[in-house]
Amino acid sequence: MRAALITAFEHPLEIEHVADPMAPPAGIVLRVEATGVCLSDWHAWMGHEELPNLPHVPGHEMAGTIEAVGKEVERWQPGDRVTVPFSIGCGTCPSCREGHLNTCDRSFTPGFTHWGSFAELVALDHADANLVDLPPDLEAVHAAALGCRFITAFRAVADRGGIQPGEWLAVHGCGGVGLSAVMIGVALGARVVGVDITTQKLEFATDLGAEVVVDAAAVENTGRAVRDASGGGAHVSIDALGSTTTALNSIKSLRKQGRHIQVGLMYGDDAAPPIPMDPIIMREIELLGSRGMPATDYFRVFRLISSGAVDPRRLVTRTIALEEASTVLAAMDSFAGVGVTVIDRF
Repeated sequence: MRAALITAFEHPLEIEHVADPMAPPAGIVLRVEATGVCLSDWHAWMGHEELPNLPHVPGHEMAGTIEAVGKEVERWQPGDRVTVPFSIGCGTCPSCREGHLNTCDRSFTPGFTHWGSFAELVALDHADANLVDLPPDLEAVHAAALGCRFITAFRAVADRGGIQPGEWLAVHGCGGVGLSAVMIGVALGARVVGVDITTQKLEFATDLGAEVVVDAAAVENTGRAVRDASGGGAHVSIDALGSTTTALNSIKSLRKQGRHIQVGLMYGDDAAPPIPMDPIIMREIELLGSRGMPATDYFRVFRLISSGAVDPRRLVTRTIALEEASTVLAAMDSFAGVGVTVIDRF
């Protein structure tokens, strides 16, 4: 099969022919029809994430058709169209038994713990508990756009944030996760404030239904600007980027009893940000993390899509060939792109 390999961190991916993967006994081999290029892939390419070894195939947002199944698989067969959460639960650890496969003690994470989907084929373990059957009318490119971004945003907004109709939702960072959160928040009846430093992304957030946008580069105090715009502060605020600045701005955007949701991954100097405990205590602010979503909850996202309340197709602004992935990854640290880029030609 053809695959894009990380052979050295921060170097262009190498496109090579490598051996086809074999299906694990409890897993499958997926023929990849589309895979998203995500900021998390950039972190892997930069070396921020610990990888098993190099060379390594990145990629964790995928959709395609099952090519082969392992002997222990019961629910799936070749020819089924599926997607999968980026965090694949083992199904047997205490967290998985409680239904939290997204926080599995022994998580199988394509593109990180194992080779991923920047390839024609990818092997995925624990198929019965983690694969998601795709609706017939959802094309692979748009299913890949759900990837880690749309489903992560859904869990963050709907479940961890518990947003209610009429509440204010602030979204800090209008990349793929952030724009998904804007779209989902609007669909769930929230009043949304989009925050970014890029005019194009703020315009896109407005097009998706954000009631207010704040250019964090143009205001003296982003938290105060959000509180002023939302009549006292957001009920729920999300750091969809992952930096000390966006995390603190999110916390400072909240009203009393507000809920901060940390979605963006934080590395290096941002890994241990200073936490403003005084306002957290005095205003009874909650700090919550959110990571992906279990496969068992995907039906709620599909139901929202089928209702017409959200259209993740709008998030896909570019499709590329496998050979172009390096260029996209190299540009990610500038946060210049708008929307979601998907590889659909292998």
